[in-house]
Amino acid sequence: MTPVVAGGLLAAGVAYGVLELVRVARLRRRPTLASRVGPYVRDVVPPSAYDRTAAPWESGWIVFGPTARRAADLVERALGGSASVRRRLVRSGSVISLEEFRVSQVVWGAGSFGAVAAALLLWSALSTVRPLAGLVLCCAAAVAGVLARDVALTRAVARREGQMVREFPTLADLLALAVAAGEGPVSALERVGRVSNGAMATELRAVVADVRIGRPLSEALDALAARSGVTAVARFAETLAVAVERGTPLTEVLHAQAADVREASRRELVESGARREVLMLVPVVFLVLPVTVLFAFYPGLVSLSLSTP
Repeated sequence: MTPVVAGGLLAAGVAYGVLELVRVARLRRRPTLASRVGPYVRDVVPPSAYDRTAAPWESGWIVFGPTARRAADLVERALGGSASVRRRLVRSGSVISLEEFRVSQVVWGAGSFGAVAAALLLWSALSTVRPLAGLVLCCAAAVAGVLARDVALTRAVARREGQMVREFPTLADLLALAVAAGEGPVSALERVGRVSNGAMATELRAVVADVRIGRPLSEALDALAARSGVTAVARFAETLAVAVERGTPLTEVLHAQAADVREASRRELVESGARREVLMLVPVVFLVLPVTVLFAFYPGLVSLSLSTP
């Protein structure tokens, strides 16, 4: 298959997809029964029930959604690890489901495939490209895109957990101040979650929401410890649950938890600095030292070359 034929087939596929999107968009513009009847029952049905505006991507999802779902099922069967993915989605604070995550992996893979295919088509205008090698490269890019989405999820988990560790000492001190001021555990959690922002504050608001729907505070804290991937947060939730059940003074417990986390962060910072000292030797040994030696010996070499008859 010559590059011209491959480009023509690709252009035909893109044109067909655009025409399908235009056709579906025209169908979506037709007034529905709800939009026609809605103005006459406005006092009975809330406006949000019939005043719905379709998102721009919904037309494309109607066309390519079934194909994307089938591809997501193939990715699920090929990669597996559903329990690990669900766990990481919860730890990252994401609200998407496992199926939506697999679909996003398919989208990343398709985007990588299309980007490499477009680059090869442009390269084929300047040089000869073997079709088989190009196809293998595009497939490898698609696989890399699927795996890159998984790596991005792992990095999101690590980034959120690092944010929770940094926020935890401050929020623990705020909780201690609220409890010392006379508020109960639930009221203190609600107040701190309301006035704070960040990943840890979101978890505290989730605990308060669980308590508001009738769940005991100890069970809500146990759920926080179960879904959290941060050791300090899990220990805090377990300790707070035990303190609430046994009547232990919460102020001392919260201050002790904050001090422990600060000490662990300080120790980790010192260890990180010790590891970076080894990396700092790389530019010194391979860049600064050779330049110093060159500046020291070059004048002598020049003088020897000039003095030699």
